[in-house]
Amino acid sequence: MGITMKSYFKHIGFALLFVVFSCKVTAQKFTSHNVQQGETLEQVAQKYGVTIADILIYNKEIKVGQDLRPNTILVIPAKRQQAGAKLPDATYPRGGEDTKELATLQEAPIGFTSHKVRRKETLYGIAKRYNITEEDIKRYNKELYSSQLKKKMVLRIPKYKRPRPEDMELSMDSLDTYTVAPKETRWSIAHKYGITIDSLLVLNPDLSKTSDYLREGQELKVPRKPGSSIKEQETQLYRSYTVPPKMNFYQLERQFGVKAEEVVRLNPEISERGGLKEGMVIRLPERKLDPGDVNTDNYIFYEVKPKQTEFSLTRKLGIGYRELLELNPALKDGLKAGMVLKLPKTQKGNFEVRNALVLDKIDLMDSINPAVKPKVLFLLPFRLDRLNMGEKESVKEAITKRNDVKLSLGLYSGALIAVDSIAELGISVDVKTLDNELNLNKTKELLSRESLGEYNAIFGPLDALSIKETAVRASGVEVPVVAPIPVQSNISLPNVFFTYTPQHILREQMLTYMDSLVTDQNIIIIADKKNDTVQKMLLQRFPQAKVAELIEEEKNISLDLEKFVELLSPEQENWVFLETDNEKLVPSVSSILNSSNTEEVKVRMFTTNRNRAFDNEAISITHLSNLRFTYPSVSREVANNAFVKRYQERFGDVPDRFAVRGFDVMYDLLLKLAYKNDLFAISKIIGETEYAGNKFSYEKDPASGYFNQSSYIITYEEMRIKELKL
Repeated sequence: MGITMKSYFKHIGFALLFVVFSCKVTAQKFTSHNVQQGETLEQVAQKYGVTIADILIYNKEIKVGQDLRPNTILVIPAKRQQAGAKLPDATYPRGGEDTKELATLQEAPIGFTSHKVRRKETLYGIAKRYNITEEDIKRYNKELYSSQLKKKMVLRIPKYKRPRPEDMELSMDSLDTYTVAPKETRWSIAHKYGITIDSLLVLNPDLSKTSDYLREGQELKVPRKPGSSIKEQETQLYRSYTVPPKMNFYQLERQFGVKAEEVVRLNPEISERGGLKEGMVIRLPERKLDPGDVNTDNYIFYEVKPKQTEFSLTRKLGIGYRELLELNPALKDGLKAGMVLKLPKTQKGNFEVRNALVLDKIDLMDSINPAVKPKVLFLLPFRLDRLNMGEKESVKEAITKRNDVKLSLGLYSGALIAVDSIAELGISVDVKTLDNELNLNKTKELLSRESLGEYNAIFGPLDALSIKETAVRASGVEVPVVAPIPVQSNISLPNVFFTYTPQHILREQMLTYMDSLVTDQNIIIIADKKNDTVQKMLLQRFPQAKVAELIEEEKNISLDLEKFVELLSPEQENWVFLETDNEKLVPSVSSILNSSNTEEVKVRMFTTNRNRAFDNEAISITHLSNLRFTYPSVSREVANNAFVKRYQERFGDVPDRFAVRGFDVMYDLLLKLAYKNDLFAISKIIGETEYAGNKFSYEKDPASGYFNQSSYIITYEEMRIKELKL
């Protein structure tokens, strides 16, 4: 068999030796260290008997060669030898070395393994698989510095003696237990304790690596704050502060949260010298942060990126550096990658905010990688089993009458235009199309024949049962499933991207928009029994609102006209919410509101859920325009843009709303895959994207997949449907 008995026993012996060696790995412990004035990275490493590389692994905001900022909280792994023992010279940067390169301090691997590159594999994916960095791989495969990763290439993969997260055991002597308060996020808590997100994850290995979710009441391990022990209270109760030019007591209070009387009491020389003087060194008490003081109700948060400067940061965030310094006093010791900065809740700039976290705007069009070749599977119900392709007239009739066929062909035709458009940018897309016939058994049959791990994404199916089946199979190989239309599911589907914004999010965004408009308007609510919950929600949001009575009989429903007229105000503009899915009620109410809308009485109509009842042909477009009917929507009207022209050239017709959606969903998917061939990873860093008639901003639910959060506010005005700018 090519292996001699001697070599066989040699391999077995090596394997047993490896097992014995592995069994000796003990749980990793941590402590924390509060940096003192003038302390260096070398001194901290020597104090705890660890290497500088050990410290840098768990404190990614610290760079070799940078001065340590006083009061920075460092996460220190368990000592390798007795504290105070001198470390080997190799752990310190020598003169003439490039101290900015972590490679000079990189721990030596304990061995290597081989990896043969497979089709569609990326350097990022391989590094993630072996729990190392891309730079680790390049360091021992020098050819990757100058050439692309190629199929069948054999890589040397370094192995390090590193503890697994599940083996980590925290030292309680230097940590506190923190209970998550309402509206808090990982970024607000990291900011509160002066650590990075990476350090927070090290201290709390049970936190999800794929979701940023925190629940109220959740307990986290955090560094013990300076001053929490008796010894620290004796030595670190106060901080020294050199008074800068033009500093006054008001600014001191804003920056450090300490009253003028307290400052004077602690520093009698201020009275003796007639007030604060430039260059004066005074004592200030350490500011205490109460739970909930730094949260999403008060602030948004930004994580500083590598190589950012004060100028680029302030330009991006739209804030002056002095104001930024007042909110984040730690900046006085310099800007460092990994720092979590807080910003005013209302701050506007060249960024987007999701869950109180500031996201960088990335231009996908300028960021694509031509070497990427996405492979996408279309799984749609074309119902070819019901079509006689030899009879053109019957096919045309089926397409016209069958909604499932019309929907599938619309989505698919629009998606094909997206494939053409991305090809012009230099990205080659491999597409395979299958007809699942709107049948679960057919879906199972088709999927059983496919090697799903070869695909970067699956577009479809459309029915809930097939979506579930596809998602379950695709989750095993970490392939995202993109649902282009609304779909309801009662199971957790963590790899599904629900592109259609859920109704509860549309409603909330509509109410938030209304909050910004409401002043002294007379608000009236018309809601049927099925929408009683919505009525209560509106009353909670607008306590001054009035409720109009409906006459609900077994087969009929109508508005009590006399009582409704009594609710109208001639002095104020009347804003009426109509919340129903009854197709008979909408035409009737819109007609009544229109007749009530006169020179003397102004009436405007709104809804938080524009459902099919509002598509009734009996509803007058003129009435809706007169009432300036306003509602939330997942899409907008499409102008005569490049997509429309390309569609007409290829298919000889104007695209319907399904074709528009197919193009937008597919183009967004392909651009993201062309930027980073991992839809899960890129969805964490990309903010809102927008195309012909739809926009997307995905938020990860801890268990149920990725949900689009974007919407439009649409209004009828002058016989046109217009998008309102938020």
